[in-house]
Amino acid sequence: MNLFDVYPLYNITPVKALDCTITDEKGVEYLDLYGGHGVISIGHTQPDYVAKLKNQLDKIGFYSNAIQNPLQVELAEKLGKLSGLEDYTLFLCSSGAEANENALKLASFHNNKSRVIAFDNSFHGRTSAAVAVTDNKKIVAPINAQQIVTFLPLNNIELVENELKKGDISSVIIEGIQGVGGLDQGTTEFFQALEKLCEAYDVVLILDEVQSGYGRSGKFFAHQHHNIKADIICLAKGMGNGFPIGGILISPKFTASYGLLGTTFGGNHLACAAGIAVLDVIESQKLMDNVNDVYAYFLEAIKQVPEVIKVKGRGLMLGVEFDFDVSTLRKKMIIDKHIFTGNANNKNLLRILPPLTIKKEAIDTFIVALKEALAELK
Repeated sequence: MNLFDVYPLYNITPVKALDCTITDEKGVEYLDLYGGHGVISIGHTQPDYVAKLKNQLDKIGFYSNAIQNPLQVELAEKLGKLSGLEDYTLFLCSSGAEANENALKLASFHNNKSRVIAFDNSFHGRTSAAVAVTDNKKIVAPINAQQIVTFLPLNNIELVENELKKGDISSVIIEGIQGVGGLDQGTTEFFQALEKLCEAYDVVLILDEVQSGYGRSGKFFAHQHHNIKADIICLAKGMGNGFPIGGILISPKFTASYGLLGTTFGGNHLACAAGIAVLDVIESQKLMDNVNDVYAYFLEAIKQVPEVIKVKGRGLMLGVEFDFDVSTLRKKMIIDKHIFTGNANNKNLLRILPPLTIKKEAIDTFIVALKEALAELK
């Protein structure tokens, strides 16, 4: 049997990794400035994280949600404390797409409406409703297209209100910072107006923090930069540092009932152990402080590269924009300079999503390599 061929692959086979360094089968070391789509939050094979998972595996790895699991309670309490949202409740699942699916479903249950507002260049996942609210027709199958979704440009609050006035909007879903779309984000004025309008029209405000959450922006959630509160917040990626885990934080306005939401693998013992370890390391190592320090350093360092026309995003969720397609540059950075970066729908953008443990010296390495690569391509 062969693998279903849906991923274009680089001819690189990682066999081990530590913090921000990946080593392939030939012993070549790579600087990881992408973290596997922003998944690696506390560094590859972080010792406390590895120990926590190994210890849990020796006890119990999985059972269904039909039994007591104190690890779920511990995870919820620590997440509430570190995020400052202790009055929210937590539903656990296994991925970002699943988190967004459950958020959209819960919103629809809440107000008995179905139409959703999403935004141009959004990405919310590849499952049923999540892909329907993703602005990429190439990955939306006819069965997904049955969902009723209206896409609007970011930062045009008048267009949003025009749709809300029609009375059939269930929810508005928006990323704290757009990921795949190219690191665009709403302004503080837009986010604050959006919060007020959703409240006024009984519309659920869903913040997709799957990539922009867990300290990546320099605050626990990116929308907290704008001093707003969402009705539902969606989590995954950095939540488990590579172990599949996701969830939604649910504001007090929602009432739970048995069977309303459900999952087989969500909140299992191993996933919770991974999630607890991540939160413990973020707190004990003050990783959000590091994010802000390295972000400030990056903004200064990148000025050494005149070809860069703009830096988008915030914290360690960044896009370095040029006035040309960066496909060849990105490939050269990986193959010749041994540095992983990411791409986006914006073909002129290199995406930077390193572990939150990244040091300033690694930024220096990136800048030197980027200048060399650009010179060689000329």
